[in-house]
Amino acid sequence: MTFSCIKKLLLVCSVLFSMNAMARDHLIFSVAEDLPMGYENEVLRRNYYVNIGSNQGVTKGTLLTVYRIVSKSNPYDNKKRVNYHIPIGQLEVLHAEDESAVTTTKELYKAANDPIFDISNFMIGDHVSVNIK
Repeated sequence: MTFSCIKKLLLVCSVLFSMNAMARDHLIFSVAEDLPMGYENEVLRRNYYVNIGSNQGVTKGTLLTVYRIVSKSNPYDNKKRVNYHIPIGQLEVLHAEDESAVTTTKELYKAANDPIFDISNFMIGDHVSVNIK
């Protein structure tokens, strides 16, 4: 194998690995919230930690769309599995690091005509993407 073939092989491998890194899913990986103390008019804060950060263009104030993947089996079509990517709300970035960010709830879709979920709030494993206007 010649030196130029090795260089071409390394170039192809690096392109494939970089495409794989760019295609990774971004999601909520942790949740932190205030403990209720029983005070009247108490405001409980909740932060969501996501694996998307300043290296992906996220800064303080960036809006992230949150969606949940719901997978259902269709018993009438040979049990074919159908995946739904359902938007459930928006998060706002409070602080961003290179590969992660701390966010808070901007909007949670809970209207009567929105789909229902077992858990009607953001949760670990929900996917996020940058809200592009």
